[in-house]
Amino acid sequence: MADEKGFCLWFTGLSGSGKTTITNLLVRELRRRDSKLEVLDGDIVRENLSKGLGFSKEDRDINIRRIAFVADLLSRNGVPVITAAISPYRDIRDEARGMMGERFIEAYVEASVEACEERDTKGLYAKARSGEIKEFTGVSDPYEPPLSPEITVNTEDETAEESAQKIVAYLEERGFIPAAVAS
Repeated sequence: MADEKGFCLWFTGLSGSGKTTITNLLVRELRRRDSKLEVLDGDIVRENLSKGLGFSKEDRDINIRRIAFVADLLSRNGVPVITAAISPYRDIRDEARGMMGERFIEAYVEASVEACEERDTKGLYAKARSGEIKEFTGVSDPYEPPLSPEITVNTEDETAEESAQKIVAYLEERGFIPAAVAS
């Protein structure tokens, strides 16, 4: 769309909080509006851009810096970007914010460790609790929630559809995306 602005919707939240599910709903809605949106999903980035990195703080920071670099490159050239990675540390999220400025929208997908563990279809939390997975965010590695994100969705209190709609409304209100035209 000609009136589309580049921005980076930066999701942060625990594994299983709903980042990918909400991202998929947003992608569907924004593509319906002819957006040239790009998604940088944490798992896909790790496989293609950050292969070989582990989960130490240093490796996680390198991974997030790579995501931020690509998100900045795309968004400053008018492409809306959604990042869906845990990005557990405030300092590195703040670094990404500093890089992108007004284009950076931090979206906290809030859910308790207990709720995320209940939703865990891959069994990652069980593996982390048994010691099979080291440095697992929320179990053996810290998660630092954002102090003042632009938007917070709580996936224990609202459906993924409600969360996605809340984000769409935020993006429309602030002029990042044009309002939907009734069909």
